[in-house]
Amino acid sequence: MKVPFLNLRAQYDAIAQEVEHSIREVLETCAFSGGPYVERFEEEFASFCGCSRAVGVGSGTDALWLALLGLGVKAGDEVITTPNSFIATAEAVSLCGAEPVFVDVEEQSYTMDPALLERAITPRTRAIIPVHLFGQTADMDPILTIARRHGIAVLEDACQAHGAEYKGRPVGSIGDAGCFSFYPGKNLGAYGEAGCVVTGNQQLADRIRMLRDHGQSRKYYHEVVGINGRMDGIQGAVLSLKLKYLEAWNRARRQHAALYGELLEGADSVTLPREMPYAHHVYHVYALRSPQRQRLIDALATKGVACGVHYPVPIHLQRAYASRSEQAGSFPVAERCAEELLSLPMFPELTEEQIAYVCAELGRIAAAPVLAT
Repeated sequence: MKVPFLNLRAQYDAIAQEVEHSIREVLETCAFSGGPYVERFEEEFASFCGCSRAVGVGSGTDALWLALLGLGVKAGDEVITTPNSFIATAEAVSLCGAEPVFVDVEEQSYTMDPALLERAITPRTRAIIPVHLFGQTADMDPILTIARRHGIAVLEDACQAHGAEYKGRPVGSIGDAGCFSFYPGKNLGAYGEAGCVVTGNQQLADRIRMLRDHGQSRKYYHEVVGINGRMDGIQGAVLSLKLKYLEAWNRARRQHAALYGELLEGADSVTLPREMPYAHHVYHVYALRSPQRQRLIDALATKGVACGVHYPVPIHLQRAYASRSEQAGSFPVAERCAEELLSLPMFPELTEEQIAYVCAELGRIAAAPVLAT
């Protein structure tokens, strides 16, 4: 049996006629850049996230970057985040001219460890970006308590957590703003690049709208230096359509995760992901840990099972940040995660038969003795 890591075609086939109708509407009205389809999606997604405002942008990276600029982050400032995320989280900070400052993550949630946060704060700290990793929220209450005590903004990186909740509250509605990516493989994915910022702050939303459109307050009147960070009409239309299915797709992911957990319970040399008591996990990625990661990946590949690794090099050890002072060992939990995390196939259309096959093969491989070399 072949089990792909991700199958975007299966999702498209299920909604193909609706997708083609939505795209045809955009083509017939020629509302290609911004316009009514983006505005409709912004309203719908703001409501979905429990926020009053949403600003559609060109990508998740744009969402993070423009939100930071909207919060006033600039050269000389510091922004605290975690080293085990996609590089865009830190990259957005660097694009503002600011310095990313890292704190390690918790051993079980893989999200920011609030116990380590306060010691990383300096007079230059302007914002904190907790990352809701793999579909699970960071522990937001202690992070917010510390941030409010110091007068620091909190920007949620929810790029992997569409529909996740923290103590019953939707991600994006908890901090000062939330940033989302709609890269095609996400729980809510566009058919190209797209992103969004949600917030309850009208002033912040207005500033981000200006920044995404070359700093224009109205056509050809530029108040600040901005970028071309607009969402296009086709993505807005596709995302509006797919948003109707997101809750059902997330339920399917949670069911798949529960079956993985049941079938893999007690598997040798494997640590399963844990849903934290405060979280409603939406399993963008089903990431387990094993000190035998590469052996498992290679052996599963021979059985037709495709796996992923998120992320093999933590940000502080990336060549792009080689000028920084941190060395290996600076953030031990994140570094262990980088060495051990293994992502199994996860998408809504995955079947029970496929999951059972993956678990049976993984169990056999993990239990097999490791030959000395």
